[in-house]
Amino acid sequence: MPTNVTAQYRTAEAAFRAAKTIEERRSALEAMLATVPKHKGTEKLQADIKRRLARLRQEAERHPGHKGHSVHVEPEGAAQVVLLGAPNAGKSSLLAALTHATPNIADYPFATTKPQPGMMRFEDVQIQLVDLPPITAEHMDPWLPNVVQTADAAVLLADPSSRDSLAGIEVIRERMAAVHIPLVGALPEDAEARELPLPTLLVLSKADLADAGDLEILEELYAGVFPIVRFSATKHIGHQQFRIELWRLLQLIRVYTKPPGKRAERSDPFVLHSGSTVHDLADRIHADLSERLAYARVWGGKIDGQRVAREFELRDRDVVELAT
Repeated sequence: MPTNVTAQYRTAEAAFRAAKTIEERRSALEAMLATVPKHKGTEKLQADIKRRLARLRQEAERHPGHKGHSVHVEPEGAAQVVLLGAPNAGKSSLLAALTHATPNIADYPFATTKPQPGMMRFEDVQIQLVDLPPITAEHMDPWLPNVVQTADAAVLLADPSSRDSLAGIEVIRERMAAVHIPLVGALPEDAEARELPLPTLLVLSKADLADAGDLEILEELYAGVFPIVRFSATKHIGHQQFRIELWRLLQLIRVYTKPPGKRAERSDPFVLHSGSTVHDLADRIHADLSERLAYARVWGGKIDGQRVAREFELRDRDVVELAT
């Protein structure tokens, strides 16, 4: 998130994430574009909004009578992450292992028929994982791209013990690219106008059952394409590494606030995008505070109560005292 984003922009962004139809998403994006500050720091954001708008307009032209599908998952926590995979790739098992959700886990394909959300804790924040129906060359639920395109990131699961694991990965990549949601290891600096790249973590599930050579082949093939984690829901392999890699992929930071002369409460951080400033933090708390903000003091890393300006870029786990 660029610096100095307004409260009006954040309201429009929230409306976009909650939108259920093409028209609602387009209206929210237009509001985001109208309210985002126009300066060099927001150029990348402006381009991204324009790409999304172009894609929605094209979709509306292809389906002029389309009012959107009713399937929608309300975002919760610090971020929303969708789980993608072929049949029996281990998506539901991962969700059950890392959250309190109770998905239908079965050894037959297409056991998941609708979105199943669950909240995963990473240290002192919650991240929403959403299990989605499997994707094959022959079938993908028509509403699924609408859910995927509003997520913050994706987890692509593959079962290395299956001889079809490589084909399953490539089918999902191709099907997502066909609906203009390319799965990427990191967001590119630029992209085609109609593309909506989605940061993706590749998870090699059922690692306890897979041959070491099969694991190494997939890791070699996709090294440099996606960050990769070996995972087993039953043997507790890779659970913490999954959380860490997903947090890195999301590019978020946690910031704690404190009143003057008092200690910081470290139980409920503000979660911001990497690159956010003191001004962004104040705006997240309240629009009036961002307008009255004079300076701040920051504790974190090698900084111990240093006075900083509104444009100071915050880092993960910083403690901030705001002054008006």
